[in-house]
Amino acid sequence: MRQIDRLYLRRPFYGSPRMTDWLGEYGWQVNVKRVARMMRVMGLQSVLPKPYTSRPHPENRVYPYLLRGLAIRAPKHVWCADITYIPLHEGHLYLVAVMDWFSRYVLAWELSNSMESEFCIQALNRALARGTPEIFNTDQGAQFSSTGFTDRLKAAGVAISMDGRGRALDNVFIERLWWSVKYEEVYPGDYANGWVAHQRLGRYFRFYNTERKHQSLEKRTPCAVYFDQQPAVAEPSQQKEAETGRQATA
Repeated sequence: MRQIDRLYLRRPFYGSPRMTDWLGEYGWQVNVKRVARMMRVMGLQSVLPKPYTSRPHPENRVYPYLLRGLAIRAPKHVWCADITYIPLHEGHLYLVAVMDWFSRYVLAWELSNSMESEFCIQALNRALARGTPEIFNTDQGAQFSSTGFTDRLKAAGVAISMDGRGRALDNVFIERLWWSVKYEEVYPGDYANGWVAHQRLGRYFRFYNTERKHQSLEKRTPCAVYFDQQPAVAEPSQQKEAETGRQATA
């Protein structure tokens, strides 16, 4: 699973057949059915439409995508959330994060040993305790389309936006967050258990928010941009990156 996770971050457009072939190049002799099963457990899918974690619950409402062509010019305009897989020595956890789109500031995060929606709602509540965005964007997964999650957003007066099915790069900036988390912290950290994962991730997110400078933010930290009192103007590169990501999956 750890090797699949690493390879997926490099080529998220690979489904289970291509992933099986690629694993074979590294000496892993596994069949496509096993790889497909492991990817389902991990919540991984090709950026092309596939019926894994972004599959909406049949009874949950799916909301339209509101960010296409939208100029995001300041913090708290758009927030987003996503879930990723965290490997342990034995087993795995799921990590959800809520991030401000403009500044890349991580407002809240939670770990869970299951894909139930409750840990996503907990992260949302922690984020909303710090402010309220105009729009909140997620994928169509059952966790985010659950009534508990969407009702909390509606109660706060937040417009709900959901990616097109299978279009992971509609939420391009949080996908880049996952790359940073995995390669800068999770893989080098090699977590023994959930307690270690929680402690190390807490330390990493503090570093990410307050010390890790982004070239696209004019070499400022997410914290500095999010809490800036001066009027913020979106960098053309941010909008261009997002549009490029969306076009790549069209």
